[in-house]
Amino acid sequence: MVMKKALFLLAIFAAGTVLAGAGDDWYRDAVFYEVFVRSFYDNDGNGIGDLKGLTAKLDYLNDGDPATSTDLGVTALWLMPVSESPSYHGYDVTDYYSVERDYGSMEDFKRLAAAAHKRGMRVIIDLVLNHTSSQHPDFAAAANPKSPKRDWYVWKPAQPDGWGQPWTSGSSSEYVWHSSGSGGHYYGLFYDGMPDLNYGNPAVQEEMIRVARHWLDAGADGFRLDAVRYLVETGPGPGQMDTPETHAYLARFFQAVKRYKPDSYLVGEIWTDLDTVATYLDAPQELDSAFNFDLAGAIVGGVKDRNFAYINATQEVTLETYPRGVADAVFLTNHDMDRIASIYGPNLAKLKLAASVLLTLPGTPYIYYGEEIGMPGTKPDENIRKPMLWSPGENAGFSSARPWNAPARVRPGVSVQEEAGNPDSLLCHYRRLIHLRHGSVALRRGGYQAVPLENRNVYAFLRRYESQSVLVLHNFSDQPQPGLVLPAGLKLAVSRDLAAGAPATEIAELAPFATAVYEVAAGEAPR
Repeated sequence: MVMKKALFLLAIFAAGTVLAGAGDDWYRDAVFYEVFVRSFYDNDGNGIGDLKGLTAKLDYLNDGDPATSTDLGVTALWLMPVSESPSYHGYDVTDYYSVERDYGSMEDFKRLAAAAHKRGMRVIIDLVLNHTSSQHPDFAAAANPKSPKRDWYVWKPAQPDGWGQPWTSGSSSEYVWHSSGSGGHYYGLFYDGMPDLNYGNPAVQEEMIRVARHWLDAGADGFRLDAVRYLVETGPGPGQMDTPETHAYLARFFQAVKRYKPDSYLVGEIWTDLDTVATYLDAPQELDSAFNFDLAGAIVGGVKDRNFAYINATQEVTLETYPRGVADAVFLTNHDMDRIASIYGPNLAKLKLAASVLLTLPGTPYIYYGEEIGMPGTKPDENIRKPMLWSPGENAGFSSARPWNAPARVRPGVSVQEEAGNPDSLLCHYRRLIHLRHGSVALRRGGYQAVPLENRNVYAFLRRYESQSVLVLHNFSDQPQPGLVLPAGLKLAVSRDLAAGAPATEIAELAPFATAVYEVAAGEAPR
């Protein structure tokens, strides 16, 4: 069989791009892009990214024209916190009703949302329900035991025993109970600068629903809910997470948001095992989606080790564990994790394969800003949240001034400007994959059925939705793999090699770490 020169093969699907614009379940068709506004693009020349800068770069993300393929093609944005905060990251809020002054104004947010909507894009924002900043005016008032705001936070007369941070082995009560300096200790799960809100107080419950409505009125299409498994604490250890009271409030919050804006979307950060995550997705429903951290680890580790067995196993366990019909939120890395380009080093083939797996599996995919160009970054957090690399020039094209954080040092060729015109670049690979996904209802909404092959180097699975079925093949080897005989019951439909532009009538040889997607005429329906 003749060796194909193309790095990957793509099937022909219906013309045009499906934008995340219609229907209450629009998120099932979306590809999300996570943005740290501070590091995306500086519009006013002060070294700090802002909302006007993000608006100015929307054409890079989605130009609104389904006929073009020079934009990335994402159809939804997730903005890390944009409310007023004393910290660079924004996860300690001092005013839920305003925009961080470094980022602009509420009018700037409204203009961003309107510009995104005009392109068929949706916008969700990080909503930090669990805690405020210790500099929040309500917490300053709560320091007085006689204040009406006292009960908006969680207090004990003295530091209790037996508490700790659940994710940290051996941590003690001093990590979570902090002296106020004016009598009493307050609960702050993450650190003393982030006091937890008291969801046993009905006034707090109502206030956070009002906050959500405020942002929906401003143009937000939903929320990423931060650290939601820790909302209501009832005691040390197990009582600090996943409590019945947490579930009860989230179900109420979900219903309140959906009544106010039926097509709003709620995705939760529940960083734990799949069985626990599933409890937030079952009736009564509390979230539309939750981030699948197990699958993220399986994809990143599986590609690194050239072993897809764990990916397949995790995907199948997810389908068995989650309530039927729930839209998974899938990703590779995010703002709390080492960037995948640093995990793999300068291995472009593996970066492309990881992207291919992400964008061909079920669920709603999320891409962390800069992931599409191979931006590196390892902990501490500031180093995985550095300015976007727009060009190889001064300040990486991010700002006309010295950036708030020095841009990452990278090998030549890693920037939007350098990759945009290079068809073999990671950026162009992401573009092709995203546009492929938009053109295939099976890839967007289809089920999943693994296809066992004799060739153990090739990860194969079927995706089918209604009348369309596709067969996805990923070569996990650094060696070319021979062409395949279709499994029994499958028939190859029209497909082509995009690089060569010629019809394919057989499953061609796969290049190292390559991906092929074929439309097939028949096959057993995936689960």
